[in-house]
Amino acid sequence: MSKTDLTGRTAIVTGAGAGLGRAEALALAARGAHVVVNDMGTGADTVATEIEQAGAEALAVQGDVSDWTFGEELVNAAVDTFGSLDIVVNNAGILRDTMLFNLTEQQWDDVIRVHLKGHAAVSRAAGAHWRAASKAAGGPVYGRVVNTASEAFLFGAAGQPNYAAAKAGIAALTLSTSRGLSRYGVTANAICPRARTGMTADVFAGDSGSGQLDLMAPERVGTFVSYLAAPASAEINGQVFIVYGDMVALMAAPTVENKFTAESGTFSVEELDAQLTPYFEGRPEWRTYAAFSVAELDTTGAGNNAN
Repeated sequence: MSKTDLTGRTAIVTGAGAGLGRAEALALAARGAHVVVNDMGTGADTVATEIEQAGAEALAVQGDVSDWTFGEELVNAAVDTFGSLDIVVNNAGILRDTMLFNLTEQQWDDVIRVHLKGHAAVSRAAGAHWRAASKAAGGPVYGRVVNTASEAFLFGAAGQPNYAAAKAGIAALTLSTSRGLSRYGVTANAICPRARTGMTADVFAGDSGSGQLDLMAPERVGTFVSYLAAPASAEINGQVFIVYGDMVALMAAPTVENKFTAESGTFSVEELDAQLTPYFEGRPEWRTYAAFSVAELDTTGAGNNAN
């Protein structure tokens, strides 16, 4: 078996009934994986049939990943049907875009529930399975988690306070997952993808019709997910990538820009004023914690609009 072959591996892909999740499920199947295709509706069955018609094995499991116990159902379905669980691709999500001052409690709860809680529910169930399997085996097992964050959390998208917060949480969850499960042989990484899907139909300009694969085709992301799911990626853990078009960009960890120290050991408001106020005076409004420099990567004409 080559380092990029997934023959005999079993993957769960959430939100795989269409768009990015569908492309990821098909890509994993094309590399030899058995795929548990999850979505809320019949799209899961359609994609599972598509995989089977291509000569691979798939199982459709409809359900809501934000239901905490459903994560266990997905894991059990994978193990009971295909004999193992090796890969989890958390992709399921929804949009409820609005400015902060118009944000309703329901819009906040829905997005956090599906994105962040959904990632956590499936990851927790998979993590419990891998931990038990590792203890039974007396050593590391094979496990890959690929989570779906977004450039929205890097920019702090003004019209997506709920979505940006959920995606920031997913990045943090990825780091915690990578640290907590690495001893069992599991890696966890996050991607910030751009892809032309039903969810982003109003965001990205249409394809130029060059005859080549659409720059924003979700299949491009599916290829990278297949790599992260493969044995070849064994030493990649706790990383965040931006992926679209012909590019994969590895994000660096946050760094300390400056350190302010109280001369007497305890700050007063006056001393804070004396040290911090001059430092920030005249600072450009874009120079915040947001990673606006990421926009320099853009070759799509889509600016900072991100999946």
